[in-house]
Amino acid sequence: MARRSAVQRDPRISDDPELSAYPDAFDDPGPRSAPARGRRVPRRGGWSGGGGRWLVWVGRAVLWALIVVIVVNGVRAPFERFTRQGATGQNAPAPADQGFPRTQATSFASQFAAVYLNFDAVRASERAGRLAPFLPDGAEPQFGWDGLGRMSAGAIQPYDVQAEDAQNAVVTLMFQAGNRRQLLSVPVFYDSETERFVVSGRPGILPAPASAALPAEGEPQRDATAEQELRTSMANFFKAYAASDTASLQQYAAAGVTLEGFGGAFTFVELKDLVVPLDSGASRKVTATVVWGVPGDGSPTADSTSGGDPGEMNGKLEQSYLLTVVKQGDKWFVESIGGAGRSVG
Repeated sequence: MARRSAVQRDPRISDDPELSAYPDAFDDPGPRSAPARGRRVPRRGGWSGGGGRWLVWVGRAVLWALIVVIVVNGVRAPFERFTRQGATGQNAPAPADQGFPRTQATSFASQFAAVYLNFDAVRASERAGRLAPFLPDGAEPQFGWDGLGRMSAGAIQPYDVQAEDAQNAVVTLMFQAGNRRQLLSVPVFYDSETERFVVSGRPGILPAPASAALPAEGEPQRDATAEQELRTSMANFFKAYAASDTASLQQYAAAGVTLEGFGGAFTFVELKDLVVPLDSGASRKVTATVVWGVPGDGSPTADSTSGGDPGEMNGKLEQSYLLTVVKQGDKWFVESIGGAGRSVG
């Protein structure tokens, strides 16, 4: 009977049929199962601790999310830019004038209106000749007028231009006929190649808008003392202003101020009113209402209704001015003069 060796084998020696005596040792090839005989089992190189593995997966998720965002934005940006440019080209409002030459068309229509709105039966052929340069070929020479009666209009001014496109527009003008303000709408065609205009249809006369209602304004507080001080000097100032009397004007002008007058185009009749606002400052804004005489064969008088041709009589014209005056010592001097704004009083 064979005798078993009393020498115990080291469990760490390879090919040992018995399990390791230290199953939890770091070099144990498998703590729960015995390795196959004659084959070495490689050491596992995984995460040394199971508690940190979730951080790896979180980091990978964040990285992939970042990559997806970058890719999506890179693809979307050019697409949005292209669609935005397309929408801008389709929906952008056209220029107000559509490329139509408004200023030139207004001048053309104004000249046409000056001929069209003035006619007299005894001068019909003259009117037809003057209209011809504005009308298209084959148009009726009088352009809607039957050749009877007469009409007179003036004070023709631009009012509005409504451009339909770069070649067609309706030019509206304001004019005065008798005691009425009215509008005339003129359709105009523009040939961009020849840079020429032509009236493209029948004009239309319309009533002009009524004047606005002016709201009432309270009477300003007036400085009666300053008005009394200024009245005589202001009257003398306007007398010199009418005559352009340089020496006299400089007596009423503030230091460093040069004033020019009418040079005899009008004569001074009277200072009708002078409004000085209540203020304690040395500089004041005062409103003066002046009556001017329109020079004629005689001198303006208080009553210009005597016999004779009224057109040959001397007339009077009442106007208002805003002056800046400054008090130096006991005298007032004029710093500036201009047209007054809204009437006071």
